[in-house]
Amino acid sequence: MTQSRTALGLIETIGVPALIAAADAAAKTADVRVMTFEKADAGLITVYIVGDVASVRAAVEAGGEEARRVGKLVGTHVIPRPDLSVSAMLESIWRKNAPAEPKPSAEPSADEAAADEAAGLSGTGDGDAVSAEALAKLSLQQLRELARNTPGFPLNASGIGTAAKAELIRLLTEKKD
Repeated sequence: MTQSRTALGLIETIGVPALIAAADAAAKTADVRVMTFEKADAGLITVYIVGDVASVRAAVEAGGEEARRVGKLVGTHVIPRPDLSVSAMLESIWRKNAPAEPKPSAEPSADEAAADEAAGLSGTGDGDAVSAEALAKLSLQQLRELARNTPGFPLNASGIGTAAKAELIRLLTEKKD
């Protein structure tokens, strides 16, 4: 964290759903990096965000609004250009809390296998109906991505984002006329 250009943003919530919503909104709003989170007693959780001052301000504001909408926001704060000692303290916390690197596996997971099986289903071009069994193995997120990439899919982006898994499978398995 270099002192000259970097700001530190904090968003504190009660509960994980509000924290995840806040971190997601912050990351999508501006060019910032969500570094880590820290749990305290009574469900208090703080997420740390870094980036340039203007980006962190915008991200923390958006994240705070989203946390308030989803759950309970305790507070937000932005520290423009924190002192080097604060930066050093935070970096040691972040190193301690860093997740372990996942070990590569030679075997694909069940989700990866299902995704591979359904890969290219929308792009076969021959008009064949897709197997409902293959689609049922996919997660809702994977089905939505497949629907978004299917030319001529009958739902718009908003409809895809709110459609249930069964509805997406039904629409994906229908033959195109």
